[in-house]
Amino acid sequence: MNIDWKDKLSALQSTLPQGEEAPVPSANEPAAGLPRLDIWFEKKGRGGKQATIITGFTCDDEELKAVATKLKQKLGTGGSARGGEILIQGDRRSQLPELLAQLGYKSRII
Repeated sequence: MNIDWKDKLSALQSTLPQGEEAPVPSANEPAAGLPRLDIWFEKKGRGGKQATIITGFTCDDEELKAVATKLKQKLGTGGSARGGEILIQGDRRSQLPELLAQLGYKSRII
């Protein structure tokens, strides 16, 4: 017996309540269950150079590096990711909350 995918889809759609659509999360809404991140500014111990630090990540290092790469590309700056925190070169406190919200994270500036 060979069942077409269109038949399966129509059978599945018939089980859904009519007139209601499943809620689609907005890209601007922070995802439930993600931790709130802290954004702070530092220049101590860096030879006078400024750095913005984002702490509070609970994900693994690979996901942390992926988030750091996206942030660095959008900001056009350097940085690093390790040990549950992301370092962005320069004072980027005003730009980071909006970018993190686009990625689904809640954040606050300390």
